[in-house]
Amino acid sequence: MAQGHRPDRVGEQIRDVLSEVLARGEVHDPGIGFITLTRVQVTTDLQLARVFYTTLGDQKARTETSRALQRATGFFRRQLGARLQLRRVPEVEFRFDESIANQDRIEQILRDIHEEDAQRNSQLPTANSQGDDDGD
Repeated sequence: MAQGHRPDRVGEQIRDVLSEVLARGEVHDPGIGFITLTRVQVTTDLQLARVFYTTLGDQKARTETSRALQRATGFFRRQLGARLQLRRVPEVEFRFDESIANQDRIEQILRDIHEEDAQRNSQLPTANSQGDDDGD
């Protein structure tokens, strides 16, 4: 029996509820800094929701945010149970979204390549200036 798009719809609902809880400041853990929920992947049996997030700061801040989210997982799950019409509330698993960092790295590599090309093109003599020096 195919589930269709239900896991995607439930994932969007979960992301909306969690974003609202975070935006309203209902979580009182100071370790949860400024985070952005990027996406939620829900398994086809709706038993597990993987919540991907990004955060500002260095590796230390990222680690602290991860620990704080783990501590608050039960609270988030209770909030989901109260606000969503589901028979069983899925387990919530938070994961740092590496795709944003990878995307930034790819963009940096592309910028470097364009700069190198521009430098090479500015150092090469033009074809017109070489042909004019022969003296017709």
